[in-house]
Amino acid sequence: MNTPSLEILEPGPLATVQDRGRLGHQHLGVPVSGAMDLHAFRMGNMLVGNSPFEACLEITQGRFQARFLRDTTFAVTGSSPHAFLNRTPIPTWRALKARKGQYIRVMQSDHGFRDYLVLSGGIQVPLVLGSRSTYLRGKFGGFEGRALKTGDVLHTGPEAREPLPAVYPKQLIPPYSSNPQLRVVLGPQDSAFSQGGLEAFIGGTFTVTDRADRMGCRLSGSPIQHERTADIISDGLAMGAIQIPGNGQPLILLADRPTTGGYAKIANVISVDIPLIAQTLPGGRITFKVVSFYEAREIYLHKEFAIRRFMAGDEKVGA
Repeated sequence: MNTPSLEILEPGPLATVQDRGRLGHQHLGVPVSGAMDLHAFRMGNMLVGNSPFEACLEITQGRFQARFLRDTTFAVTGSSPHAFLNRTPIPTWRALKARKGQYIRVMQSDHGFRDYLVLSGGIQVPLVLGSRSTYLRGKFGGFEGRALKTGDVLHTGPEAREPLPAVYPKQLIPPYSSNPQLRVVLGPQDSAFSQGGLEAFIGGTFTVTDRADRMGCRLSGSPIQHERTADIISDGLAMGAIQIPGNGQPLILLADRPTTGGYAKIANVISVDIPLIAQTLPGGRITFKVVSFYEAREIYLHKEFAIRRFMAGDEKVGA
C-alpha cells in the first residue's frame, strides 16, 4: 500500500521524479531520461535499504523544502553538503530518520548542480513504459509529466529492508569539481576529424556554457575541425556521447538526449565520469583525457568492486 510521505513546500528551480530511466524504447524514439547523476541516485537508494533503482527526487540547484507526512527513512546524496532537518544541519550520503511533521531543506551547492532526496520505499508514481522517470519535453512520466510544484504530495511504498548504518565513504563519492577532467574513449567517428581537430579536443580546455540542461551540456573552446563535414547518417546516441556539430563546439549528451543524431561523435565520456559532467555548473572548465576501452572497463570494475565491499560491511573500503 502506498502512503502519503512528502509534501513539497518549495521545489526550487527544478525538482522532478527520476529513476534509472526508460530503457528499451530508444528504437521507438523514446528518450531514456532518468537520473543525471546515476551514482548519487543509486547509492542513495542502497543507503536507505531500497533496491538500487527506485524512483526518487532529483533536485536541481537546491532551494528545496518539503515536509514529511510520516516517519520516514531518507538520504540526501549528490553535490551539496548543505541539507537541514528543520534547522539542524544533517550529513549527506547517509541514511537518516525523519519524524512526521519535520522539514527537509536542501540548499544550493557551490560546486555542483544536482542532489537526490531518496525515501525508503521509493516514490510511487505511475509507470510509463516501465519507468517512473519524468521526461519534461514529452510531458510524460514522473508526477503528471511535469516538474514538482508547491503543494504536491508524494507517496512511497513500504520500507523494504533495514537501511545501511554506515556513512558512505568519501573516497567513493565522485570528485565533483568546477573544473573536472573527463576520461573518454575515442570514437565512434573520431576518423571524421582532422589531426588538428583531435589535438584541439585532447589538449584543449572547454567552458560549460549556460546551455546546459538534462538533454546535454554545450561547451565552448577552440573549434574542433572536421576532416570534411560534421554530418553523418544519423545513428544511436549513448549517455556521454560527445557530438561535434558544424561550429566545432562539443556537445556532451546526457539523460534526456535524443535517441539518434546526425553529427559526428569524437568520443564518449566513460560511465564512471558521467556524474562529474552532470554536476558541472555553467562557467566550469572541462578537459579531456583519452583512455582505452579496456582501461575504461577496469576503472568501472574497480569502482564496482569497492561499492560491493562497502555494501558487504567493509567500512574501510577505498576507491
